[in-house]
Amino acid sequence: MTQAAVNPWLWGRYSALGLLVAGSTAILDQAHKWWMILVFKIADRGRVAVLPFLDLVYTKNTGISYSMLDMATPQGQWALAAFAFVASIALWVWIAHSAANRLMAVSIALILGGAVGNGIDRLTLGGVADFFLLHWGGYSWYIFNIADVAIVAGVLGLLYDSWQTSRNDAAKQL
Repeated sequence: MTQAAVNPWLWGRYSALGLLVAGSTAILDQAHKWWMILVFKIADRGRVAVLPFLDLVYTKNTGISYSMLDMATPQGQWALAAFAFVASIALWVWIAHSAANRLMAVSIALILGGAVGNGIDRLTLGGVADFFLLHWGGYSWYIFNIADVAIVAGVLGLLYDSWQTSRNDAAKQL
């Protein structure tokens, strides 16, 4: 099938790259989660110190970031998974139709892969499995997983890309 035969809303210049990054991110996230739960048996171990500021611990987040919008019921988890699915479609269309460069495509794909990984958790575990606990001086900041790292990295990539684009456009105006 040629590029011209594919709907440009579904497949574009950076779609193969986006698919590779998003798929790898979701697979890595899911493999890590299942390894932590089934092999390492983190739930049985409790809190495991790794570094002075990082511990491994198992929590299941039934809400969104920082447990906001807690939806502990199965229906709530399906609703959040459905939202992740719709957001994933929108992110895919963004990659296929509008990604202007590789950094933008990779950044969007990281967000997409993270959304898919966390969405799978909601359907299979009844909430998002989180393992990494950052803390310092008695203050615990955040518990997160690989999907969350990918989402944050993707957002930072988009912010950097938008700053670079704006700066370059401004320079051309001079």
